Amino acid sequence: MKNILSLALILLLCVKSFSDVYGQINYGGEPSFIVNKESINSTQIQLPEIDRETLAEEDAVTDKFKDIPWRFGVENAVDISPETHGYWTVEGDENVWRISITGEDATCMSVRFSEYNLEKGAYLFIWSPITHQYIGRFDHRNVKDWGGLATGVIIGPEIIVEYHQPISRGTTAPIRIDQAVYGYRSLLNYAEDVAAQFRGPFGNSGACNINVNCPEGAPWQTESRSVAIIVEGGWGACTGALINNTSNDGTPYFLTANHCLGNPGSWLFYFNHESASCSGSTGPTNQSISGATTLVSNGSSDYALLELSETPPAGFNVQYAGYDATGNSPESGVCIHHPGGDVKKICFEEDSPFQTNAGGAAVWYINQWEDGVTEPGSSGAPLFDHNHRIIGQLYGGSAACNGSVNNGQPDYYGRLDVSWNNGASQYLDPSGGNTMVWDGYPDGAVSYDNDAGVTISGAPEGLICGSEPVQVDLILSNPGNNNLTSCSITYNFNNSSSQQINWNGNLSQGQSEIISLPAFTPVNGNNTIEASVSNPNGSADENSLNNVTESEFSTFANDTYDFSFVLTLDDYGSETTWNIKRLGTIIYEGGPYSDGTDGEQIIVDMCLEEGCYIVNVYDTYGDGLCCEYGEGSWMVLDDDNNVMIESNGVFEDAESDQFCTEWSSVGLTAPKLDIYPNPANNIIIIETHSTGGELVISDAAGRTVYTDRKSEFQNTQIDVSSWSEGMYVVTWINANGLRSVNQIGIIH
Repeated sequence: MKNILSLALILLLCVKSFSDVYGQINYGGEPSFIVNKESINSTQIQLPEIDRETLAEEDAVTDKFKDIPWRFGVENAVDISPETHGYWTVEGDENVWRISITGEDATCMSVRFSEYNLEKGAYLFIWSPITHQYIGRFDHRNVKDWGGLATGVIIGPEIIVEYHQPISRGTTAPIRIDQAVYGYRSLLNYAEDVAAQFRGPFGNSGACNINVNCPEGAPWQTESRSVAIIVEGGWGACTGALINNTSNDGTPYFLTANHCLGNPGSWLFYFNHESASCSGSTGPTNQSISGATTLVSNGSSDYALLELSETPPAGFNVQYAGYDATGNSPESGVCIHHPGGDVKKICFEEDSPFQTNAGGAAVWYINQWEDGVTEPGSSGAPLFDHNHRIIGQLYGGSAACNGSVNNGQPDYYGRLDVSWNNGASQYLDPSGGNTMVWDGYPDGAVSYDNDAGVTISGAPEGLICGSEPVQVDLILSNPGNNNLTSCSITYNFNNSSSQQINWNGNLSQGQSEIISLPAFTPVNGNNTIEASVSNPNGSADENSLNNVTESEFSTFANDTYDFSFVLTLDDYGSETTWNIKRLGTIIYEGGPYSDGTDGEQIIVDMCLEEGCYIVNVYDTYGDGLCCEYGEGSWMVLDDDNNVMIESNGVFEDAESDQFCTEWSSVGLTAPKLDIYPNPANNIIIIETHSTGGELVISDAAGRTVYTDRKSEFQNTQIDVSSWSEGMYVVTWINANGLRSVNQIGIIH
């Protein structure tokens, strides 16, 4: 009867979830859902039974402390690899390995790979034979710097790990499982109403907590998207939040508490783990990131700033929360968190938190919460001020539920203004401007009554040819609560005298208007357009973050050449980037691209001044563009579509080549060029096998570091002992104007 009840509970809890594809960042496809029952059963790994009474006694003690992680499962040390466990089959052109791991009556299970070094062409899934819930596909793009991989939970008492690789690689594989988690927590509390007691899969929280999607949380839905629960092994360890930086570039910086730190490389960060309703008690676990790196941490404010190993994809719809590091006392406070490993909750402090010290750290102190509360598992959760900006993260406290109300006890949060001066500013304010207040991204943190914004539209991007007049527009917007009826706009071209527009109209909140500026003639080289807005409705602008806009572009206004860069992608466009440099400056660049792009062509029309350019093409996996996973290549064409330089795409991490606008050797045999030793650290010897010509050597930035022209030039030695380490491009142009290009590496 016990087993039947447990299985019924699992099925009840997962009815909705089975329609979703659970998991962290993955790369498409689904497992076979096929097993050989005799083989899978005979090789199955059975985890040890758990002592529920002892676990309950331990949890009753540790659950009272916010600085102790909330446990939802038992971590089992294992040593499982394709060499020692499971079974192999041949399926099509692949060898497939499977292993079953079970835990009797487990609510959920997960595994951690201590070794995960998949090569391209190999991939794996983890799935439930009961429900066909799965995570994956994981492949070489999930390889982490620390060499392993933490994976998300699968609901139920059995998981199957299914690994695929090409037949040519045999039946050995670079994977090893060192930990299997037996989830137990939610089954400890089932009673007459099983579903009402479940708060999983990571844990429970007290009855006085408030779901983030209750009416009270409606004004905080934007900030809620930044918050995630941190899970390590069998622990719903802590909470934290994505935090914005002044570049607004979506770098996945993640703020949590210093006391939460362990090995972030094996952490899982679950976003949007929340109930869709106010009364619901379950939430999805299908949006997670595996692994992070600690950038900086400090006990003086109990903070840790991490960078996630991958940027949350668009489908996660995350928010990078704004911050306030001034240390100014807020009018009130709000915390969004995962108490006891539960679905996302929210609590409110209507009074002003004040500064003090606790446990040796500078903190914001909250006497008691008016609504909601925090619990163990909430540690590291962001404290937001009345402007919806992060001012700290949860360090500790004795606040908890007392039945259906909170116990009236305090909490305290490490102060961001102290963290700012202990390492955080270099990441949150990369420009070094000491910008201590910044709104969220991509959505602003708060709206104001009088707020006008301005952006530039239609400005040229990158590099343009010629000196024809340029026409741009300004977009005046009203993010403010009040209708915008007047404002002042100033602008200038190339730092000339500023011009002013006194605008009058009527824009309601969210509306915008296009304002056309007079055309201007760009100069040769760098051009700038600057604009600003002020005095909305004759008042001071309450939000200065959107008042100034600037756009830059470069122009070749003198004689130019129309060239083209043609890139043919392989099947892994996400690995490919490139740039074209002149004198160390990137003139054009592109990538990465989408996967599944074999044969797709990227054509970039280029406007070039007379001179020489370096082309750099990179592949992050280190197998070039050709030929195992597609037939990629690249070339540069002149204005008559003659091939200036080209590559068959066979390289490893990168390749470079050089071309000059006056060179053309189409259809002619290139002169022979030999360089040795390569790489070199002292002397290089260059053999040209032709009489007369010019030798040019450029560094990776396109700067000429050596040139020599002689009437007879077949062999030369060059001392490179003082040259910087790196790749150099060697170009030989013989007396007939034919050219050859080679590369040499300098190491010391």
